[in-house]
Amino acid sequence: MNEPSSELKDALARKGSFLQTLSAVAWSFFGVRRGRDHENDMARLNPVHVLIAGVLGAALFVLMLVLVIRWVISSGVAAA
Repeated sequence: MNEPSSELKDALARKGSFLQTLSAVAWSFFGVRRGRDHENDMARLNPVHVLIAGVLGAALFVLMLVLVIRWVISSGVAAA
């Protein structure tokens, strides 16, 4: 039972580049991915790369939010 299934082995052996994965994850954050492109990504991208890119994308998004909020607060724009 410790042996991964053949589908998992096939998915992990996919040859999609990490740059392609970053692009797919970035488009998915915006929510503007065509169905055909999504199907191509599912067949081509390595799920481990998708997981890493998703975590990096989420961390970058949170960092950008924190920086924008700190900038707004320090600039006095938020003061009423």
